[in-house]
Amino acid sequence: MEYSERDYPLQKESYQIIGVCMEVHRILGKGLLEVVYKDAIEQEFIIKGIPYEREKKYEVKYKGVILPHHFFADFVVYDSIILEVKAQKAIIEEHYSWVINYLAISDCDLGLIVNFGENSLVTKRVIL
Repeated sequence: MEYSERDYPLQKESYQIIGVCMEVHRILGKGLLEVVYKDAIEQEFIIKGIPYEREKKYEVKYKGVILPHHFFADFVVYDSIILEVKAQKAIIEEHYSWVINYLAISDCDLGLIVNFGENSLVTKRVIL
């Protein structure tokens, strides 16, 4: 079966991001704090020249008013992909909800959830 860009948007870019995360997991393993993995991912993005923003702030509008609380995406990569980094026993439904909200607010095309808390890196794609 052949897949189109519509089925898997930003495939090349998402493979690059997942490759970065796999490299970080291979070197650091599991069991560290999320912030450590984020720091290592950021270093890999710099080394590989991958454009990103870390802890990007998104305002939430309600009936034309910007609400006082905001969303902060762990990373926005290539101006199109939300990367949510976890270091837990498993990816849970709440993580999907967060990424879906980030995608709706940011107008990004793709969300990736990566979990460093397991023996092997776990990745999930989220598309609205």
